[in-house]
Amino acid sequence: MSESGESASEETSNTMVDRVRGGRPMLWFLVEGNRVLVAGVMLAVSYALLVVLGTFGPGSIAKLFDPAPIASTFTPTIIGIIMGVTLVLTFNQFVLAEELGPVADQRERMAGAMEFRRDTEDAVDRNTSPPEPSAFLRGLVEATGDRAAELIDALESDPDLDEAVREDVREYAEGIADDAERVADKLEGKQFGRFEVVKAALEYNYSWKIYTGNRVRNRHEEALPDAVDEQLEELLEVLGFFGPAREHFKTLYFRWEIITLSRSLAYLALPALAVSAYMILVFEVGDVAGVIVGFDQGLLFVGLAFAVGVMPFAIFLSYILRVVTVAKWTLAIGPFILRETDRGEDVGWE
Repeated sequence: MSESGESASEETSNTMVDRVRGGRPMLWFLVEGNRVLVAGVMLAVSYALLVVLGTFGPGSIAKLFDPAPIASTFTPTIIGIIMGVTLVLTFNQFVLAEELGPVADQRERMAGAMEFRRDTEDAVDRNTSPPEPSAFLRGLVEATGDRAAELIDALESDPDLDEAVREDVREYAEGIADDAERVADKLEGKQFGRFEVVKAALEYNYSWKIYTGNRVRNRHEEALPDAVDEQLEELLEVLGFFGPAREHFKTLYFRWEIITLSRSLAYLALPALAVSAYMILVFEVGDVAGVIVGFDQGLLFVGLAFAVGVMPFAIFLSYILRVVTVAKWTLAIGPFILRETDRGEDVGWE
């Protein structure tokens, strides 16, 4: 997730929680948390705010006994539910457009996928790459760790190498080896369709690793032996395959999320419409007159009905929040970082 940092230290951190302003709670709300639970939190906060404002805010609770405010509230809710479902159906048309192309387009997609797999297998010295996204990404991450270990071995095998150069390259290689082991463990056994696969892939800030590797090589271009330079080039090559692989699986995950969102809205739309219609056609505040622990029962009931009515919208927001957040974090591909970073002075450029 090389593009997600809010500052230099956040940008180059190896863990997502260190790169997100707000820490673990914000990370859970934006991407990690179950989307139904996140929607429930948003609904609970909205419900509590409505009840508190209705009880202690300016205005009169007597307005609830007039049916006009209730009708004017739930009529737009019905319109919003219908428009929201229509909007998601439009999203689905874009998703299905990729699946309904002519056979020539499908063959081209297949050929591109097979070519990428063969190129990746050649780069990581494997005969057959695994078909599961998590295992495929794990293999790439482990390959970067292996190349980093080989780079360290190449450093140790050259006793004449300048000690300052050795330490600089070793620090870079050891950082990659340690981070690769951590991310590979997170990818092990993860099932595609859950956010855990994308989350683990985002943990591996390959863009910063490519940039740092190029900077190390350029800084010591004249001092690096051929064996060390070759191992460093192979490491950067494998890191370069991780970016397209992550973007491909991220795109598939986005499409998966939109389909899941559509199913969720299909389940919730009719109950929300029914409750909103009931509030307009049948409900009267006088039927639930009374007070519970200082709160008007009518206000509590109207607030609950409103929460149910906007439940499809909350589900829509929770899913779209994760999609757009991940999209923002991964706008750039390759050794490009969209935030300002503390990268020192680049050799031969600035």
